[in-house]
Amino acid sequence: MPQGIRDKVVILGMGCSKFGERWDMDADDLMVEAYTEALADAGIETRQLDAAWLGTAIEEQHVGKSGVPLAVALRLPYIPVTRVENYCASGTEAFRGAVYAVASGAADIALALGVEKLKDTGYGGLPQRGRGTLNNMTWPNLSAPGSFAQLAAAYRAKHGSAPEDLKRAMAHISVKSHDNGARNPKAHLRNRITIDTVLNAPTVAEPLGLYDCCGVSDGAACAIVTTPDIARGMGRRDLVAVKALQLAVSNGQEAQHNSWDGSYFATTRIAATRAYREAGIEKPREQVNLMEVHDCFSVTELVTMEDLHISPEGRAVHDVLDGFFDADGTMPCQIDGGLKCFGHPIGASGLRMIYEMYLQMQGRAGERQRKETPRIGLTHNLGGFPHQNVCSISIIGHHGA
Repeated sequence: MPQGIRDKVVILGMGCSKFGERWDMDADDLMVEAYTEALADAGIETRQLDAAWLGTAIEEQHVGKSGVPLAVALRLPYIPVTRVENYCASGTEAFRGAVYAVASGAADIALALGVEKLKDTGYGGLPQRGRGTLNNMTWPNLSAPGSFAQLAAAYRAKHGSAPEDLKRAMAHISVKSHDNGARNPKAHLRNRITIDTVLNAPTVAEPLGLYDCCGVSDGAACAIVTTPDIARGMGRRDLVAVKALQLAVSNGQEAQHNSWDGSYFATTRIAATRAYREAGIEKPREQVNLMEVHDCFSVTELVTMEDLHISPEGRAVHDVLDGFFDADGTMPCQIDGGLKCFGHPIGASGLRMIYEMYLQMQGRAGERQRKETPRIGLTHNLGGFPHQNVCSISIIGHHGA
């Protein structure tokens, strides 16, 4: 039986660039910005790294198909560098590679870095991809807002939610993210908005309006990981550890079989169950203190609350409107602004989420710091579409908690 990685790996240091329209910087500059912060935070030198992983999703645009750009940008000391890509879970996939290397004993200290430079591509959204089964067969008839609007419609039909209740809950999610982003100096969008602004915005794909959709950003995020013993040997205390890392990938059933009704993410439910088991969490609604989830659209965040077994099925609308996930609520979600407002440079997003957990657990999150230091935090990435996607879940917490 798999033993898992609970408490076998700790985060030694992290860094994150400012997200946004970084016209003055290329991908190399963004990588250096995030890495410089992480290296100083870890208190090590580049020569001490044993291996590195680079996560980036749109290699045709700025990075290429290998790990060479990371090695060159950071002047890594001829160590193994592996480039990984898994849609919007690419950053978490890089983190998974580095964590597994340390947990297995293949590396003492490993680096994970995610980056994306999207604002120079000439597209208003994500560049279209020209390869792979999903893209070649369905892309001409598919858009991201359109497919996630279908998720909203299916959820509404299944649970009998009144259209105005769902819209108001989605609007609450968007307002919450903007409020949180306004307190984050590294966030792409820092403007506060009102419920009426969201409800009266132009429709993109019913019921999704302009403020229900995240944009695209430039940015990079970085983590340096090691073993608890090595970290303590360097004088580190109150260690932030990896409790679980799980990945679930669609096998086609959602799109090709009527057992899926379109109202939830099958991969998230499976990955969450595995992650909780690995982390020893039996009551996630009571034990998880903080969440960062893949809010590419406001309805995605809402549905994900149920798929993560936080809200009972059909009750996420009520938890959202009751403020359960607000910054001052029981379990804040997107306390840094999320994809919606911190930004969504695809390859960096998973590591950016972990960065927020790390800062919160060390009491270093500034204006958005929780009054009670979180003990257990969860991050969730979803790459692809509701009917075909990858889901990656990380659980981070104080070592031994």
